[in-house]
Amino acid sequence: MSASSPPPPPTPSMPTSLIDLDVDSLSHCLAHLSLRDVSALAMTCTSLKRLSYSDTVWLRFFREHWCLEVPWSSLNTRGARDLYLARRSALLQFKFLDPVSLQVYRHTSSRSNFNHLLLHKNHIFSARGSTIEMIDLDRDDAGSEDANILFSGHRARITCMRLTSTILESTIYHLSNGRLFPLNGVFTSCGETEGEQKFLVTSSYDHSIRLWGKKGSCLRCMRGHNGPVLSLSDKLLGDDTCKVLASGGEDGTVRLWSLSSSGKQRQQSLKATLYGHEKPVELMLVAGHKTSLLVTISRDAKVRVWDTTTSSSARSSCCVGMTTLRGAPVNMKCHETLLYVAAGSSVTAVDLRTMQKVMTAAVHQPKLYSFDIVPSKSLLCTGGDGRAMLWDIRRNQEAWNPDPVAELDGHCGQVTLLHMDPYKVVTGGPHDEYVNVWESDTGVHANSLFCCNDEKEVPKFGCDTMAVDGLRIVTATICDNATILRYRDFTYATNPVAKPENDPPSKFWFSLSGDYSDDNNS
Repeated sequence: MSASSPPPPPTPSMPTSLIDLDVDSLSHCLAHLSLRDVSALAMTCTSLKRLSYSDTVWLRFFREHWCLEVPWSSLNTRGARDLYLARRSALLQFKFLDPVSLQVYRHTSSRSNFNHLLLHKNHIFSARGSTIEMIDLDRDDAGSEDANILFSGHRARITCMRLTSTILESTIYHLSNGRLFPLNGVFTSCGETEGEQKFLVTSSYDHSIRLWGKKGSCLRCMRGHNGPVLSLSDKLLGDDTCKVLASGGEDGTVRLWSLSSSGKQRQQSLKATLYGHEKPVELMLVAGHKTSLLVTISRDAKVRVWDTTTSSSARSSCCVGMTTLRGAPVNMKCHETLLYVAAGSSVTAVDLRTMQKVMTAAVHQPKLYSFDIVPSKSLLCTGGDGRAMLWDIRRNQEAWNPDPVAELDGHCGQVTLLHMDPYKVVTGGPHDEYVNVWESDTGVHANSLFCCNDEKEVPKFGCDTMAVDGLRIVTATICDNATILRYRDFTYATNPVAKPENDPPSKFWFSLSGDYSDDNNS
């Protein structure tokens, strides 16, 4: 009797991938994904991209994000994804008349006008004179002096205020020259969780730098400059294990402060003093390609690059590069290895590896008053007298005399306030009653925002300062006998700015709670 042969080995089954699912199953899966997940899925293959771009998916996002419904008549000419992106762009460009608005009034006799503004999540930080006020936008009585927290401690006007982030176990607010930084080993800031967090730091004419707790208490006061502290680094130097704050003074020195030091002795925080500048240090920032490099510019337009890891000796110079530009410094921005410096009447690009001038990116005669840049779009904007100008960096790489791609006219006086992001340019100044909003790609005027509460009011001055964060903006000015801080949030705005005559506005969305139908909108 012959032995039975063993059964054949099982045929290995082919693994099932996402594209093996039928359309109905995939559509059901997409209904539970976020916008970020759907966008990532669309980049994997053509079939998933087609499904991810379907009207069903983007109509859901439209309803969830804005509680709005798209009339079916609008879908005949444009897909739901296009309508979603168009509305998002319009909101980010402030092209609406009905943002959520908050006005905060302060008598000019109580303190001076606003000098610095920061907008972070649900908080507004405003500096007037030597005092900072934190406004909690989640409170029903937001704007009331009794409801807000005051940060008092400086004895002279605040010169800089920063808000920055890092990956730390816990964080505190440190305000110096109006900047916000994260600090290890203190507490979690308002609304933050473990991980990336914020803190507030300020500098002042009283020669000090202060780090603030979220209840308004001064957690650390750092002294060492022999005069007013004029500037703070835009970010912290070093890695997560050793965070260092840099400051620049009227005494011409650059000082490095360790935020990981403990104890009450002031000198424990001072890590190094860097000498080399002969004039007051006006601006400073951390290099884009290396977090140990600090870039500074003094009042005489001399740029220095410091390697903050080469020495900790109090009197040793860590300068690893320098160059000199023309004119008074206005602002500077860093993108990877390139430094863009606005000084005098021009914006110059400098390669931080060689300290050679790469190009003149913009020339705004007779004088520059403000500058900002969006490196991802190769666009920058400059503010002058009566107008701002938009420049394309790529067009000006080989040009001796660069030309702007757009002129943003209609301002009164100097354009000293300028914000730029991938969607918009916001401009204003001390003699202008409005801040103007422009499309960053084209320079087309998008909106004008009055700084006072009512256009019947006559401001004594224009816009003192402003802060812009995505869909939100806060401005400050003096009207009648009060300083007015006005906050606007365009997230859920629905009433678009009217277009010129013979070009009516295209309103392709309406409230879900409204009594609308396709017949009503046809």
